[in-house]
Amino acid sequence: MKFSLVTVFVFIIGFVSFGQEVLSPIGAMKREVSAKRSLHLKSTANIDSTFVYSFDTLSLPLLDEFSHSKFPILDAQPGDANVTEQKFFYLTDLSDVPLSNDRVFSTSPTRRYTTSAGTTTQTDLPLISIKMADFQNYPVVYSTIQLYPPYNIYDTLDFANTTDTINLSNPDVKQDSVTIFFAHEADPTAYWTDLSAYHNYTHAVNPWTLGVVTFDGLDETGYPYAINTTQTGYADFLTSKTIDLSSYTPGDSIYLSFLVQRQGFGDAPELQDSLVLEFYDKNTDEWDRVWAINGGVQGDFKVGHLRIVNAAYLTNGFRFRFKNYGGLSGMLDEFHLDYVHLRNGSGYQDTLFKDFAFVYPIGSLIDTYTQVPWEHWVNDPTHMNPAVKVTVRNNSNVPENNLNGNVKVDFGGTTEGTFTLVAQTLSGGNINYAPRTTYSSLHDFTGGYTFSTTPAVNTKTFDIIGSAGAQFPNLALNDSSYTQQVFENVYAYDDGSAEAAYGISQVQGRVALKFQPYQADTLLGVRMCFVPTVKDLSNKLFLLTVWGDNNGVPGAVLYEDEFFYPRTPIYEDGRGVFTDYLLNDGERLPLGSGPFYVGMRQIDVDPLNIGFDKNTPQNGKLFFSLNGGVNWSNSSQQGVPMIRPIIRTMDNFDLAVDEFSKEEINWNVYPNPTNGIVNINWRSEAAFPGAVLVDSQGRTLLTVESDNLRFDLSDAPSGIYFLRLNNSQTVKKIIR
Repeated sequence: MKFSLVTVFVFIIGFVSFGQEVLSPIGAMKREVSAKRSLHLKSTANIDSTFVYSFDTLSLPLLDEFSHSKFPILDAQPGDANVTEQKFFYLTDLSDVPLSNDRVFSTSPTRRYTTSAGTTTQTDLPLISIKMADFQNYPVVYSTIQLYPPYNIYDTLDFANTTDTINLSNPDVKQDSVTIFFAHEADPTAYWTDLSAYHNYTHAVNPWTLGVVTFDGLDETGYPYAINTTQTGYADFLTSKTIDLSSYTPGDSIYLSFLVQRQGFGDAPELQDSLVLEFYDKNTDEWDRVWAINGGVQGDFKVGHLRIVNAAYLTNGFRFRFKNYGGLSGMLDEFHLDYVHLRNGSGYQDTLFKDFAFVYPIGSLIDTYTQVPWEHWVNDPTHMNPAVKVTVRNNSNVPENNLNGNVKVDFGGTTEGTFTLVAQTLSGGNINYAPRTTYSSLHDFTGGYTFSTTPAVNTKTFDIIGSAGAQFPNLALNDSSYTQQVFENVYAYDDGSAEAAYGISQVQGRVALKFQPYQADTLLGVRMCFVPTVKDLSNKLFLLTVWGDNNGVPGAVLYEDEFFYPRTPIYEDGRGVFTDYLLNDGERLPLGSGPFYVGMRQIDVDPLNIGFDKNTPQNGKLFFSLNGGVNWSNSSQQGVPMIRPIIRTMDNFDLAVDEFSKEEINWNVYPNPTNGIVNINWRSEAAFPGAVLVDSQGRTLLTVESDNLRFDLSDAPSGIYFLRLNNSQTVKKIIR
């Protein structure tokens, strides 16, 4: 096995005299306008194996208040019954006939060299006209270009001989092809055709109904459109399916209304940023800008209300879309969209959203935490939450009578228990809900039902269904809230959603999060969610660290990674996806029943951008140190970083860390240091499980298969590499 790459391995030792706690992203940055972006494809993407979807046509009315997902499920696979495919060739002749695979060309001039009377002259060979495809975007567009033949010709006239044609060793234009798959999505309950805007329940501040769609600088995978840049441009799109308006006239009072909030819990958009609404004109095949809102600081939701009177839109081809203009390097310049309603028979005064709704999902039913290990709960099921948070809103313009609600707990489809949400508590002690008012209330769930203590399975997930109502006609969908209470092998404060990114700007800075377990157990590692925003920090280094308690602040170090076995932030595919950082060498750290702290020691000054949940503040739990752990400060930020200690329970097999124990593994690598071949000396009784080689930045370089005990580093630059066994956290350091 051989490879080639550039490795940089730098440790910064020492301290600087200043530092600070940082909640990112930072919106105030010098900005530049980007080039026009493709809607779905990055500029470096190749469309081979791309799926192109067609959609069904909708009719009025359309209402999406985002309490439930009306986004399409785009999961077609090659070979599905409704999937077709088409191959596109890179090179064709001028009649669009694909060229054969042996036809190659040169973009640089090739020549005829003629020698006569000892003098050589050269002339460019004639250009050849062909068509070349652009494989970066669909539809595939062909352009006519001119290229040179893939050879040079040598002709000597001084004596009789055959003309020599010398082919280029590596001509730079060759035939290629891509295959595009086509599928049809026909779900009348899905209204949208793209996924880049983010459907969520936590990013807006007091939305009028449960659920919003957030527009920012992250794509549908949760990764920035243009990280490490200051570019701005159009980022997320929310595009409706085709809507049949052909039977309507301008006098039918068709209105589109919606709600928009700037910033929410995220980054405030600058004044030059915007959220734009466009209508599609089928006749001209163009999108027309019909409404926009500029950036600004967070406030209540603003109402958009537009009448459709232009006959150009009253066709069986009408669509509308929202798109945001802002920073493309992360979770920046946020707008939140709610309650999109397209209907006829409306009017200019029809701007009321006469609806009663949940604002956020029901809070955790267990005290302090959102998740705890199931085995710990079974041994001490006394931690039902005395202050379950419920937030509702009366969107009517008049007072409305309140009604009792309830929270139902289901497991496996069977209801296990219920709690009553007292009407007067829901409405803040008032007899009625006041007009257009949001109410947050706390409800004591310590009496009555507790989660079952019969561990039929090691990990349990309960369905939590909340319902509440008011005595006036309203949309029933958002009168209920569905969440899950998950018991896994972690302790968690966060709700799984990052509204910001947390870190400290200090060389050798420390971040520590405090946990009080239900019982003594063993720590296996720490689960973290890092957020890619503004700057790619995946090459930065940190040491996983665990501290004991010292009178309410982090105390003695119980575990810390060895200095030459550092970690790096890993950006998983998707928002709210965690990475498990297990203790090195499969180590298990015994924990008592008292408090402990988990976190990190970073190497250099950059904040590492841990996901930060602003919806579940845990005051007094988060600490940071700017002077090497000598002094600790309590965080001033309202929220909690997405850091979860992994506890050893019967769920260990899910982590795949028990196949080998530290004592069972007997192996080494040689020669070390090396300048070429590395051999693995495997002396354990169990079969060699295979391994992966990573560089000092945590990037996987190659896979060592289970039937192979050697690999080649001769093409690798000098540096430090790590060989990690599969099914284990056992690592060998290799110096090249």
